[in-house]
Amino acid sequence: MVTPLLVLASASPARRQVLQSAGIDPIVCPSDIDESQVQLTNPVALVQTLAQLKAESVARAVREGDLPTASLQDNPTESLTIVGCDSVLQVGDEIFGKPADPEEAIACWKKMRGRWGDLHTGHAVIDLARNTTLVNCQITRVHFASLNDSQIEAYVATGEPLRCAGAFAIDGKGGLFVEKIEGCHTNVIGLSLPLLREMLAELGYEPTSFWSPATMELTPEEVAAAPASTPTPETVPTATSGMLLP
Repeated sequence: MVTPLLVLASASPARRQVLQSAGIDPIVCPSDIDESQVQLTNPVALVQTLAQLKAESVARAVREGDLPTASLQDNPTESLTIVGCDSVLQVGDEIFGKPADPEEAIACWKKMRGRWGDLHTGHAVIDLARNTTLVNCQITRVHFASLNDSQIEAYVATGEPLRCAGAFAIDGKGGLFVEKIEGCHTNVIGLSLPLLREMLAELGYEPTSFWSPATMELTPEEVAAAPASTPTPETVPTATSGMLLP
């Protein structure tokens, strides 16, 4: 049986890190679509369409042998499962993608602060072995802190908001300004692990089969053979740890 490999049709370091945190080390193969050509006002339709276009772009390149990533050439086509994602933030009737410049990011935050927003992430999974495509969307509610103007300007000056849909990164400096969320946390980062697990299962895969060998747990024999670690005095917590002493 061919071991399945997951191809991430995105250059997003955050999405890659989400997968790696779950034991999946994807082949990264960014798509080359022009997102500006898709003009839809419904956020669910928008992110699902863009996610599918990204995944299809990479799938087409694989099928035609026009592989943008060298590591794809070492794996049979039928072993590849391609995942494309796209995110936008909806606040009220407005949809925020990646801001084009600092001024737009500041304007976004002045509308977002102190309010709830819905982070939509579209997911498209293409299974080349079965020639099957699944498309879905996950929505997470996010409540933002009531930042003052100087805080917004300081955050935008870091450059982080310019790289993220909705002008914030919950896994970065922007996490300081998120008060609470309702729903999937990794969805806000850019890829919902629960939704991906469900989509892979719907395709007939055992999600754990995508785990990278290096991330697999040790066998009982390996655990028994591993040397026991004894905490040093410096690493043993004490009752006064973290306290100021007179």
